[in-house]
Amino acid sequence: MAATRRFGATRRTTTALLAGTVGLLTPLAMTLPGWAQGAPSDGYFATPPPVDMSKLIPDSRQPDKKYKQQKGCVQRSTLGQNIVLKNRPWGQDYLQISKAQEIVKAATGSAGANVRVAVVDTGVTQHPWFQNRVKSGGEYVAKPNGKPDGLEDCDGHGTEVAGIIAAKPDNAEVGFVGVAPDATILSYRQLSENYEPDNTPSSPPPSSSGTPSSGTNPPSGSESALPPSTQGGGGGSGESDGTSPGQSNGGRQLEKAGTAGTLKTLAEIIHGIAERHEADIINMSVDNCRPADGRITEGEQQVQAAVHFAASQGIVIIAAAGNATDTCPQNDQPDARKPKTIVTPPWFADDVLSVGAIDETGSVAPFSVHGPWVGVAAPGTKIISLDPAEGSDGLANLTFENGDKASEIQGTSFAAPYVSGLAALVKAKYSKLDAKGIINRIKETAQHPAAPGGRDNYVGYGVIDPVAALTQSLPSEVGNQAPIPAPQQAQLPPANPNDSTPMIVALAGTGGGLVALLITLFVMRTIRRNRPAETGPTRR
Repeated sequence: MAATRRFGATRRTTTALLAGTVGLLTPLAMTLPGWAQGAPSDGYFATPPPVDMSKLIPDSRQPDKKYKQQKGCVQRSTLGQNIVLKNRPWGQDYLQISKAQEIVKAATGSAGANVRVAVVDTGVTQHPWFQNRVKSGGEYVAKPNGKPDGLEDCDGHGTEVAGIIAAKPDNAEVGFVGVAPDATILSYRQLSENYEPDNTPSSPPPSSSGTPSSGTNPPSGSESALPPSTQGGGGGSGESDGTSPGQSNGGRQLEKAGTAGTLKTLAEIIHGIAERHEADIINMSVDNCRPADGRITEGEQQVQAAVHFAASQGIVIIAAAGNATDTCPQNDQPDARKPKTIVTPPWFADDVLSVGAIDETGSVAPFSVHGPWVGVAAPGTKIISLDPAEGSDGLANLTFENGDKASEIQGTSFAAPYVSGLAALVKAKYSKLDAKGIINRIKETAQHPAAPGGRDNYVGYGVIDPVAALTQSLPSEVGNQAPIPAPQQAQLPPANPNDSTPMIVALAGTGGGLVALLITLFVMRTIRRNRPAETGPTRR
């Protein structure tokens, strides 16, 4: 009985010691920083604030201010070359675009016919390889002379974007073709770097047939802002066709000083397209980049409300993830939840599918901006597309810098239209899918990166796989629950050599382990000491 009482006392003592240890460690745990306790990040960083639909503005269907042309438009020139581009872009082979088109043609008889893709960009030239499938959408820069709204591409950017989506060469020797070559393009000219706000008395614009102004080198890593050179006529005469530079600034950024294009007009266009049911898909290879400082601007709120409204109307919204430049720093900070750069409209990932870029090796392109909002990725380097110069009937694969230095076309601007073209093919083959269903099919069939939840901040859910997107049976579409895995945010804290919290956590854990070990040894010793001694056999 005495031994039993002593053993019970020992257990009470052990319980008291354990309770004391827990009580000692609990206050320490309560003082841990948010990242250590799994708390969400503070401020509007990776996640924007809730949508404010009071910021939804009507579509004025006109420029927000008066602009004047300051530089000559992209134009053809004689380069003394006689080259016809016959090779397929590497991106087409990488994504097996021809197989994807065959699948859709076998099911529907065309590759995207009756699907309407709105291209919100610098305008689209009526290149002959569009076969009159480019329609006027709207004009938000300046009324073009003798052309329908949106069908002048002074900068040369929007035509290349639209070509990746829906170009259809008439020359069988040419390898290049748009992803959905039977789709219809609606062009909205929303920005231009060849135009500037008109704050002076009116003066005649530079002649588009004159000698264009020399360009300057764009920021390292950015998509070139200089219009492309044409290395031959493709399906035309095969004569030497080149495109002279028409502007000198890098990137396609909204709200850039001295250019045309604001978040306000972008919001108006998106709202108008949705309200009038003008398109099934919106491609935006334009964006606004700024420091992530915990705020949201009025223009961003207007775009957020517009994309939310458009998504609710069943429109697939696709945007370029943005290009890292000197003025748009790469998100390479330790804590992915607190980016140093915000890109709009990709920031509004609940309603926008943003597209990062990969290079020909399959790696993430160094200029592609990282972020928790990246949805998928597609080829964005060594681009071949339509020559945007007036009167051209060929292709372009180079841009000119300083008037004579040729460089390759690249940028997330040209990755986005690959995804828009795929969305058009999916829309054509799966006509009953709504916008969310199309986006989910593209995400779920992408080549997922080796990361928690099957996504990361570089390529999102992975590089698109058009053949899988058009053939794979998805459990989520037949009633079984197979949702896209929730994004897994990085749990590593920012590096801070002066932060003592990690050492406190480590020491607390070590101390707790030592206390537990001492308690165990004490209990075992007490049990052994109070155990009745074994006796030998009784002698008679």
